[in-house]
Amino acid sequence: MEVDRTADNYPDLQDSSDDSTPNLAERKLRRNDSLDVESRTIPGAGSHGHKVASWVVILQLAFQSIGVVYGDIGTSPLYVYASTFTEGIKHNDDVLGVLSLILYTLTFIPLLKYVFFVLQANDNGEGGTFALYSLLCRYAKIGLIPSQQVEDQEVSNFQVAPPTNRQKMASCLKSKLENSRAAKIFLLFATMLGTSMVIGDGVLTPSISVLSAVGGIKNATSTMTQDKIVWISAAILVWLFMVQRFGTHKVGYSFAPIICIWFILIGGIGFYNFIKFDPSVIKAVNPKYIFHYFKRNKMDAWISLGGVVLAITGTEALFADVGHFTVMSIRLSMCCVTYPALVSAYVGQASFLRKHADLVSNTFFESIPGPLYWPTFVVAVLASIVASQAMISGTFSIIQQSLSYGCFPRVKVVHTSSKYEGQVYIPEVNYLLMFACLGVTLGFKDTTRIGNAYGIAVVFVMALTSSFLVLIMIMIWKSHVLIIISYVLTIGLLEFLYLSSVLYKFDQGGYLPLAFAGVLMIIMYIWHDVHRRKYYYELEHKISAQKLKDIASLTTINRVPGLALFYSELVQGIPPIFNHYLVNIPTLQRVLIFVSFKSLPISKVPMEERFLFRRVEPRDINVFRCVVRYGYRDIIHEQESFEQVLVERLKGFIEEELWTLENDDDGRVEEKRRKVEEEIEVVDKAWRDGIVHLIGQNEVVASKGSGFAKRVLIDYAYNALRRNLRQSEEVFYIPRKRMLKVGMTYEL
Repeated sequence: MEVDRTADNYPDLQDSSDDSTPNLAERKLRRNDSLDVESRTIPGAGSHGHKVASWVVILQLAFQSIGVVYGDIGTSPLYVYASTFTEGIKHNDDVLGVLSLILYTLTFIPLLKYVFFVLQANDNGEGGTFALYSLLCRYAKIGLIPSQQVEDQEVSNFQVAPPTNRQKMASCLKSKLENSRAAKIFLLFATMLGTSMVIGDGVLTPSISVLSAVGGIKNATSTMTQDKIVWISAAILVWLFMVQRFGTHKVGYSFAPIICIWFILIGGIGFYNFIKFDPSVIKAVNPKYIFHYFKRNKMDAWISLGGVVLAITGTEALFADVGHFTVMSIRLSMCCVTYPALVSAYVGQASFLRKHADLVSNTFFESIPGPLYWPTFVVAVLASIVASQAMISGTFSIIQQSLSYGCFPRVKVVHTSSKYEGQVYIPEVNYLLMFACLGVTLGFKDTTRIGNAYGIAVVFVMALTSSFLVLIMIMIWKSHVLIIISYVLTIGLLEFLYLSSVLYKFDQGGYLPLAFAGVLMIIMYIWHDVHRRKYYYELEHKISAQKLKDIASLTTINRVPGLALFYSELVQGIPPIFNHYLVNIPTLQRVLIFVSFKSLPISKVPMEERFLFRRVEPRDINVFRCVVRYGYRDIIHEQESFEQVLVERLKGFIEEELWTLENDDDGRVEEKRRKVEEEIEVVDKAWRDGIVHLIGQNEVVASKGSGFAKRVLIDYAYNALRRNLRQSEEVFYIPRKRMLKVGMTYEL
């Protein structure tokens, strides 16, 4: 793919329309703050993230995806009919109307929307709300923190085919988004809302799935009360969250057989019931039964949509978990296994209800043939645990993405597998989810009210995904206007109808995900807003290159053996806290590197493109700036490995810089070689003498004269979050024995 390097899009780059244009390491950039030399020449631009998998691999991934992706939507038949007919079945043909609704909902949203549209909007193979947001960030400058750099466009995973001026609608939308601060804030707000709702799914899925599955015991014994079922479910949930710390790196092959057996059972039982009770329900494929259902029941039919929508819970996992697999493997498993099994299950239950309308409150377990009851019950409990596990793991991944955008307080992310990079565990979040799940289960006690809450979370996320997708269709895909209008008028209106229905049950449990999302969004807003203010403060008060030269040349500054890494969040420049450090401790190591970690709006940054270096002149002071770039799914390496890689990349930069930026005079080859060897020896010796880690410990307070709201935001809310969460050194695995903190107060 090509990168648009025209002056309109990236004015910092010189004109590169000529094929003979040198690579970035040979090109002088106009931006003063930008790192002007890459650490390496970038080969194979655009090659990452687009590997073509063989069919054997695709089939293996399709099998594994069954265990990871479809646990939630696969367990929906446990409670859909019961949640839809909460007042019982008033007319026998109502079963046909609801079945028709379920069939068309399954076809239009999971199959058509997600499998054939949304999966195409992946970000280099990664999915989820933040992936959609990052894709938009890549095509338009809509980020609120001004940390974009020219060199980031050269990261192979970052490159995209740019929008052209051939279609006015795409260019117009791009321009409006880039020039509207309100639009930028709204998009970030929508991303936070979608993220919060998916996290809410991580609370509600375990509760409703486990409670529904365990509830099957009541059919086998009359001594089992609802309170006992609730406490058994709570015990299972506690066990489920306690084992999270062991990791889920074998999740695919471990869980796939369970869900496969589950789909075989519900599909087979559904087909058996379809043949045995009423094969005529097949006529529900005619949408006229939906019309008749609404005509008969009017308001009650509209309200019942909140139960029908539970048939597609977990659909967002199709997109969110695509990074663990491939688009083709997800499509294959959905079309060949999940969709047929679910259709068979719902058709079979409808056939059963046509003859046993009075058993609608426990349709699933009542419709199981006697000899299969206990095997199905055991598999149902196991499947509910798998569904819960998938949403919990997905919640961890989403919070990891939020961290990369500065939208969530710092928490420790533990990577539980070296093979599956996406498998992470966040201790603080795990225990918060556990207590929230227990609160929901013990507080609501039945699946009906939890289903009301669950429906709102599900439909909200789907509606936000559709909104982002329309932006992508207009601005990036530049789809034909008729396709966009057709999408909005079919899938968009269908989701709006469901959203209006689930909001009607706001006071019957529907308030829960909105309240939960509200709390999460307040936390995310506080953290992101102050994080942005801090960044602007450092940007405005950064130390200029000339001032650093003057500081380094002072005779009062002592140079001591060793290598110092000075950490800062500031990407474009040297942070003001460094001057504060020298005023109090006038000592510098022989080699000094200013290190800042930067998250790019892409999923992964290849290791060879991760480090960007710039030398701070004059050459003899041995001071460098380094930006370490990560994607939102990259692993932050433990410190010993990080130190070694950073030093090796620095030596490579020194060698390439000397050979590239100086004149290629054959008579100076030996002199160049000698300079390279001398500088590399200086770095090696400094590394052998020891590395010290200098960390800026910034205290933030509201500036004098600030209003009441700003003082509450910074002095109380933000600092309360900061005091109770992990510090930088814990997140980045910085060893305490070689760490020195430098304190400074920022008045924001």
